[in-house]
Amino acid sequence: MTDPSEELQQRLERVLLGGRRKYTRLEVAEKAGVPDERSRRLWRALGFATVRDDEVVFTDADVEAMRTADQLVQSGLIDPSIEVSVTRALGQHLSRLAEWQVDMLWQLIRDQPELGRSERQVTRLVDRLLPELEQVQNFVWRRHLAAYAGRAFAASDEHLEARTEVVGFVDMVGYTRLTRQIGEDELSRVLDAFETLATEVIAEHHGRVVKMIGDEVLFVADTPVDAAEIALTLTERTSADETLPAVRAGMASGRILSRFGDVYGSVVNLAARLTSVARPGTILVDRELATELAEEKAYDLRPRRPVTVRGYNRLRPAALRRASAAPTGMFASSQQLAAEMLGLTAAAAEAEPADERVEHGEGHTEAGPRRRRRRRLR
Repeated sequence: MTDPSEELQQRLERVLLGGRRKYTRLEVAEKAGVPDERSRRLWRALGFATVRDDEVVFTDADVEAMRTADQLVQSGLIDPSIEVSVTRALGQHLSRLAEWQVDMLWQLIRDQPELGRSERQVTRLVDRLLPELEQVQNFVWRRHLAAYAGRAFAASDEHLEARTEVVGFVDMVGYTRLTRQIGEDELSRVLDAFETLATEVIAEHHGRVVKMIGDEVLFVADTPVDAAEIALTLTERTSADETLPAVRAGMASGRILSRFGDVYGSVVNLAARLTSVARPGTILVDRELATELAEEKAYDLRPRRPVTVRGYNRLRPAALRRASAAPTGMFASSQQLAAEMLGLTAAAAEAEPADERVEHGEGHTEAGPRRRRRRRLR
């Protein structure tokens, strides 16, 4: 007698896989005209467990997919040397999407038990939702294709894999401690709120989310101003939200290697190191980005004392803030007069002393005491 759960799984598979399992891996390779060893590599690259040669697990859809993949390589669209890498990236991204969608489906059934009163009803639900999910995914994919294609053709003189970008990390402060203090439901809510906010802000300012890493978001932006607005807005909005922890950020500008949706290079490492030494509510930028933003009147860049972190000796960051409005009228005149009486320039009178940072091992710093010299009026 068939186990009810196994019968449900078989029904769902027929809906999701487009038919019954009826081929072995060798039969799929033969029907698609793909060499045996190559089909094995592609299957593993997609993230699926290796199956025995005599195990019947494949459908007609698998044959067609293998044939289509082979045609892409034969046409020259995908270089044979990166075929496995492309397949691996595709498998990794889509497996995460599938896991989220299945979780969403079961949450829907838990919230509305009438949708899952029988196995047949669950199967019908999946059968109805699948085309709608595919339609939405296809729309989003095409919109992203249009966005990236426009960007690529606009900068056709620059190599798409290795190009100049601003890389930024923004992470929640005290996340490890937070996980010990709240339950799973509350933690899920915090992560969802942070991810939603980060995604919205980065999109609003023309950046791109590379990936969410737990309590941290890694993003890239084409221009220094876009990157500055992303980091500043995220910092401001999390500070205003009492339900979210404070954040800190690190950004660096330079050449990066973009590969299969991820980014690599010394600029990425530098941005990560700057984040590790930033204080809550602080945005640290490297010298290159500070220079690029120096002429922008909307921002204030305050040099910080050199710090040493893993891979970088005596790193000289600057703290990025929004520029405060300059004093005008009578107040400006009185401030200038006071500065002259004290023997200071106006710039020195307005400047805020940089925080002294004391190194405590690899990648960890704490703020030292602030010292301000005062002149006594006699």
